Amino acid sequence: MKPHSQHPPHPPHGVRGRRRSRLLAGLTALAVPLAAMVGLASPAEAAPSATATYVKTQDWGTGFEGKWTVKNTGATTINSWTVEWDFPSGTSVTTAWDADVTSSGNHWTAKNKSWNGTLAPGASVSFGFNGAGPGSPSNCTVNGGSCDGGPSEPGDDPPSAPGTPSASGITDSSVQLSWTAAADDNGVKNYDVLRDGAVVATVTSTSYTDTGLSAGTDYSYTVRARDTAGQTGPLSGARAVRTTGGDPGPGPGPSDTVKLGYFTNWGVYQRNYHVKNLVTSGSAAKITHINYAFGNVQNGRCTIGDSYADYEKAYTAAQSVDGVADTWDQPLRGNFNQLRKLKAQYPHIKVLWSFGGWTWSGGFGQAMQNPAAFADSCYQLVEDPRWADVFDGIDLDWEYPNACGLSCDSSGPAVMKTMMQAFRNRFGPDNLVTAAITADASSGGKIDAADYAGAAQYADWYNVMTYDFFGAWAAQGPTAPHSPLTSYPGIPQEGFNSAAAIAKLKAKGIPSKKLLLGIGFYGRGWTGVTQSAPGGSATGPASGTYEQGIEDYKVLKSRCPSNGTVAGTAYAHCGSEWWSYDTPATVTSKMGWARNQDLGGAFFWEFSGDTANGELVSAIDSGLG
Repeated sequence: MKPHSQHPPHPPHGVRGRRRSRLLAGLTALAVPLAAMVGLASPAEAAPSATATYVKTQDWGTGFEGKWTVKNTGATTINSWTVEWDFPSGTSVTTAWDADVTSSGNHWTAKNKSWNGTLAPGASVSFGFNGAGPGSPSNCTVNGGSCDGGPSEPGDDPPSAPGTPSASGITDSSVQLSWTAAADDNGVKNYDVLRDGAVVATVTSTSYTDTGLSAGTDYSYTVRARDTAGQTGPLSGARAVRTTGGDPGPGPGPSDTVKLGYFTNWGVYQRNYHVKNLVTSGSAAKITHINYAFGNVQNGRCTIGDSYADYEKAYTAAQSVDGVADTWDQPLRGNFNQLRKLKAQYPHIKVLWSFGGWTWSGGFGQAMQNPAAFADSCYQLVEDPRWADVFDGIDLDWEYPNACGLSCDSSGPAVMKTMMQAFRNRFGPDNLVTAAITADASSGGKIDAADYAGAAQYADWYNVMTYDFFGAWAAQGPTAPHSPLTSYPGIPQEGFNSAAAIAKLKAKGIPSKKLLLGIGFYGRGWTGVTQSAPGGSATGPASGTYEQGIEDYKVLKSRCPSNGTVAGTAYAHCGSEWWSYDTPATVTSKMGWARNQDLGGAFFWEFSGDTANGELVSAIDSGLG
């Protein structure tokens, strides 16, 4: 039987949760607590006596369930209420309850029933509906005024976000900031300038010089506008600034040690893992880069992977990185806005948008029939004005060029070089352009199938996927560590280990600084195993929380503690189960090996597999120094 080639039928890199995220669309009310979604609910009002808030309570892909709640915030009784909003073209109400809902084009109106129109001060009432289409409501009004209970007058919208500030004249103790003006229907009154999230000045112009800074120190600046009615708009994009002088330290960048983690958009569902977890775990201070996974590749173009998770999901104050809740009408929500807030607090972090992955690599072959158009489509998406400041580049995760993964590609070995050249040409020298690549170093294997060496000149680095070499897709075994650092006697396939992959890539002429060692924050396991040492027979995959044969490190460390090591990684035999996974000790050892190999750093798949206090991220950080 042909040996299994890296990756397996169900690897975590690009698929753990990807298919599941579609299935979960119909289970959102279970997978996402309602409290996590009420941020679609703090709109912008005029009539101070009432508010109307919206939440999408379920989404099953082809349709959704929405709920509006009307509250009397005034001191007198309301005898009737009318809520109005706009849906984008293609989104509509199909059925409704507890209100009479009508429409005129894309404008929707809901009026109370005869029995629920009277609201005493402080009282509230809800009505719901089933809808079709992907859109969210906008331009909400309740009884003629906007919906959030704010100080505005009917028809007076808050200002837009100013442009991301630019920085010039940077010295040891000062920086000159300037930005493009915000827009407002009745005029902008002034601007708040925020340094590291705190207001340091309020000015009437579109520039400000901040002084009294410390030499050699990182700062992050944002700006927000205030209109003549006193309403503040959303924050601008963040501008990172480092003052001159002082000890520059090891500052992050392509030429320095990279400590990169993948953050998955589907993790916000059943895993309940959000950008704020990077802060509460302590991980944000210990990494240099994040790969946001995944965007899709369809019809020759880069496309959105999950619009709800990416930029629509509303966050409550408790869930948000900065403790500020999303409003229903702000221009950007979801993970993208949370990453923006993260970068404001940790300006050293760079974020790349990763496209493809195991499940979505099938579109690369078609896209590469016109490399320039493909690269341009990705550039336009990554640099969309709504979130351009969030991303510092792109990661291309094609599994695999001129080889087989979930699907097979026969574009020829030159396709990898052609792709990376096209993306470097389009993204230019100031954006990061990286790729996740195979670690199959077997003779005639996937590393040999494509011109990774020729492509390397256009890449800032490669994420070498040195995991998933072995697993329970070979249901009867033999048991083997999925992420061996080196070979060992009895290894099921020669060339399936990290050292062999790195050595082969170096031998092809790829600089060691452009290679990152991959770490999996999960284990792979079998059941029906009686032998403790590797090489035993099995009856099938062990049970896992989300998928058979795979489990997070944070679970395995207690469920099946390691009782041995082989080839630089840990294994565990507990009952009839056999697992292999990395621990803080083996990660630390692997980081020492990476330093000795003069590698550019390390990366891992993915954040949510770590413990709540970031044990594995800490090991990567301290191990690389």
